[in-house]
Amino acid sequence: MSNGQYCMRQVCQYIESMPADLTAEKFCRLITSYIRFLYSQYDVDMELLTEIPTERMAASAVIYSVGRKEIWMVGDCQCLVDGVLYENPKPYEEPIADMRSAFIRLALLNGSAAEEFQNVDKGRQFVLPVLIENCKHQNKTFAVIDGFPIPMQHVKVIPVGQAKEIVLASDGYPYLKESLADSEQALARLIEKDPLLIHEFRATKGVMKGNRSFDDRTYIRFSI
Repeated sequence: MSNGQYCMRQVCQYIESMPADLTAEKFCRLITSYIRFLYSQYDVDMELLTEIPTERMAASAVIYSVGRKEIWMVGDCQCLVDGVLYENPKPYEEPIADMRSAFIRLALLNGSAAEEFQNVDKGRQFVLPVLIENCKHQNKTFAVIDGFPIPMQHVKVIPVGQAKEIVLASDGYPYLKESLADSEQALARLIEKDPLLIHEFRATKGVMKGNRSFDDRTYIRFSI
């Protein structure tokens, strides 16, 4: 199990048992303390985690608070509120995706086959050092749940008011729609047209051979 998968499971367990009247700020403080506690249970070297953020377990979360009628977005996730899209992307990810796109498009112009990049994504390898370097800004210029203090200015809190329907989703859906079927269909059309994700929708990775998509997908829709 990866650090991210383990962190995701721990965050899910915490959300299931947390008090219903928490504010977004208090949730961020308490979940940080909880992950910090887990580090201590496994005797993790905190100096190492401070210096090398990629060694931390980390996860994003998008949460609907029934009591406060708010959506909290911690990390790169997205939602629809009565059809209105809200996103909370990582900074710098768009220019990094542009770098990967330019690298692959130049390789294709020089005679490389597109299929090569679905076996070994050399574009991803090209931008990986920049992605790793960007992790040093974790919980500085963008928020993530990783056991270190979460800057609230990078947590998006959305009042839903009298909204009727909400969709919460991970960033694995390039085009978030008001139904799962439509979101999946839009994703399938994109992958069929551009599996390397270097043209219309540029990403830091493409669809590898044997995979159904380029990233994990989570989608939930409910009425309130």
